[in-house]
Parts: sequence; C-alpha cells; structure tokens
Amino acid sequence: METTTPDFIYPDLVTPCPQTIQSLNSMVLVLVYAIVFCLSLPGNMVVIFVVNCMENRRTSTDVYLMHLAIADLLFSLTLPFWATYFHVGHWMFGTVMCKLISGLQEATFYCCVFLLACISIDRYLAIVKATQFLAQKQHLVGKVCALVWLCAFMLSLPIMINREAFASSYTDQYICHDNLTAENMDSWRLSWRILHHTLGFFLPLAVMIFCYGFTICTLCRLRNSQKQKAMRVILFVVLAFIVCWLPNNILELTDNLMRGGHVKETCKLRDRIDVALYITQALAFTHCAINPILYAFIGKKFRNQLLKSLFKKGLLGRDTMSKYRVGSAYSSASTRQMSVTL
Repeated sequence: METTTPDFIYPDLVTPCPQTIQSLNSMVLVLVYAIVFCLSLPGNMVVIFVVNCMENRRTSTDVYLMHLAIADLLFSLTLPFWATYFHVGHWMFGTVMCKLISGLQEATFYCCVFLLACISIDRYLAIVKATQFLAQKQHLVGKVCALVWLCAFMLSLPIMINREAFASSYTDQYICHDNLTAENMDSWRLSWRILHHTLGFFLPLAVMIFCYGFTICTLCRLRNSQKQKAMRVILFVVLAFIVCWLPNNILELTDNLMRGGHVKETCKLRDRIDVALYITQALAFTHCAINPILYAFIGKKFRNQLLKSLFKKGLLGRDTMSKYRVGSAYSSASTRQMSVTL
C-alpha cells in the first residue's frame, strides 16, 4: 500500500498549489498510528496463539485467519516508521529500510485481501458445495497460503525496486518515495496503481461478493443457526475490510488519474484530495487492528477457545474459565465442522 507522503516534502512531484495541506496536524496521524499499533500487536498475537493451541481441531478457515493475523501483525510493524516519518517530516532510516518497509507494507496488504478472498471461497465450498472438496481441501490449505504469500511478495517487488531514500530537490530533506525520472513517473504510477487497485481490491471484492452471495442464499434455505452465527463473524470481517479500504482505494485511484492528466486538476480539488487521502489512509491502517476485536466481541467460539488455551497453559484457573465461558464451543458434529476461531 502506498503511503501518502506530505506534498510539502516533495512539491516537485505535484502541481504547485497553495500548501494548505501543511495545516494538517501531523500529531493526529502519529497518534492514530500509535493507537492502531498498540491494539494490533497484542490482538493479532492472541489470534495466532489461539489457533496454534487448537492442535487437531483447526479447520481450513482457522488456518486462513491465522495467516491473516500474521499479515496484519507484520503490517502493523511498519506503522512506527511511517509515524516517525510524518512527525519529523523526513525519512531518517536510509534506502534499505525504505525499500523493506514499503515492500513489507505492500506485500501484507495484498496478503490480507487475498486471504479474505480465500476465506470466502472456503466458506462457499464448505456450505454451498458441502458434499464436494471437503476431503481434499484440508491438505491444500497450506499450499494455498504459501501461494498467497508468494504472489503478495512478487507483487510488492516493483515497489521495493523503485523506492529509495533521496533528497528532495526543493527541500534538501530525505524522502522515501519512487525514484523515477519526471518523464515516466506519472505513466508508471498510473499503470501500477490501476493494477494495484484491480488485483489488490476490486477483483478480490468481486470474488467475495459472488461467494458470500451464494453462501447467504444457501444458509437462508438451510436455516442452520450454527452456520449462520459463524458466517456473521466472517461477514463482519469482510464488511470491516470494505469500510476501511474502499474510500482509500477510490481516492488513490482518483489521485493517480488526476496526476496522469486523465482528470482535470485544480488547486481546490488537489487540496481536497490531499486532505481526504490523509484521513482515508488513517482509516485504512486501522484495519489491521479490527479483526481481533471482531473475534473477541462477536465470536463466542473464539472467546471459549482463548479461555481453554489459557487454561491449558496454566495461565487461567478452572473457576475463572467456567465463569467467563459462553455456551459450549463444541456442542454438535455440525459445529465441529465450523471454524472454532469464529
């Protein structure tokens, strides 16, 4: 995911306009990134801990959710670097870290959206095609996750190759940005960002809509309350992804079309886009901390499994586990087929 760099850091890359964007309080962004980091780090570590403690009870969806937590955790580790960048107004970590942090953020973004698409396909196969693939898909999930990570890192390579820490010709301060010549900067950015939005958002979103559309129709006919409750968490996870990332994707696409001369640019529109990019990017970055919160507040099975895992590790007493345990996590054969993480 491309981090929005303040226009006053590289005014040579945009149409000169009054720099009202400087009036934005960078401390607000720094505070948001710090809060997201502090929530994401323990939250996603708890998800990874719970799934690892499930031993032989893991379903394919649980494995996907664990990899999603790993991706969110790695994504959140990049936030302190960007928070520092915004706070001091220049990149102070060198070219190697610029490439690594930018590449890691891009790769984990792709990984998150691909895994959400995999989860939608997994639920579609488990519920709509209940008699098919169930025996075969368990041993394939590891290979699918490996392929997802491989594709994500491959798609992040152009960012890693082109990103550098270099001094702006206007401010003499170091920035972390694509170091391309003026002749091909706009065309490269436009082509790559269109590919990014297509593969990294709109295509996976179309897969999710297709799979969950058929899955919900099937559940309505079956009236299986256990599966409907499990699907509720997954739908909230997908909805959170859309709410967090859709505004930023639309604005970034508009921004790149404007930079490429395909949308008429005015100083007023440029100022509004720049301000909106700051806001929507902060919203998008909160996504890496949201999923564990959804599991904890909506997923009864996740809470029960967490209590059981803490009890097994000797970190929780039996009385405390019984007090806070909700219902039964393993009440029926049909329930056991569903994701315990949900």
